[in-house]
Amino acid sequence: MASRRPHGAGAVRRIRAGGRVTAVLHAFPSAEWVAAYEAAINASDDYRSASTEWTHGSVALVMPAQPAIGVPDDVGIWLDLDRGVCRAAKLVAREDAQQAPFVLTAEYRFWKQIIKKELGPIAGIMQRKVALHGSLPIVVRFIKSAEALVDAATRVPTRFLDEAT
Repeated sequence: MASRRPHGAGAVRRIRAGGRVTAVLHAFPSAEWVAAYEAAINASDDYRSASTEWTHGSVALVMPAQPAIGVPDDVGIWLDLDRGVCRAAKLVAREDAQQAPFVLTAEYRFWKQIIKKELGPIAGIMQRKVALHGSLPIVVRFIKSAEALVDAATRVPTRFLDEAT
């Protein structure tokens, strides 16, 4: 018989009110969060219309390890983006993420600010809070795509690891 994990353990946490599940929060970063993010991207009409000409390859989001909050190793999120569709999204090692044509690297706190729409992705690059490996002119040309990707991230019910539960 499989052992049961305590309520709230793992990447997905259920919030209960009166004995029923009212929301599912996906820990950021986790495979569950990335899967929900892929679904949110593909459900976004704004992303689809802003990105119909995107043929520049995958985008990787990288975050250095944060052992204090439970992220012991560097984490990469690989987004296989093409013509307004996210063909796949997955957690990868930093080394794999760095193979993408576009790599955005930032500390956890800055990714959190981006997801909460407290920091725009282009502003983050310009303020050197987000490092870009790839063509800045292409990224700027697709600013509406970047904004739609952030909007999709805001639609993922997220539990940030550095916040008390």
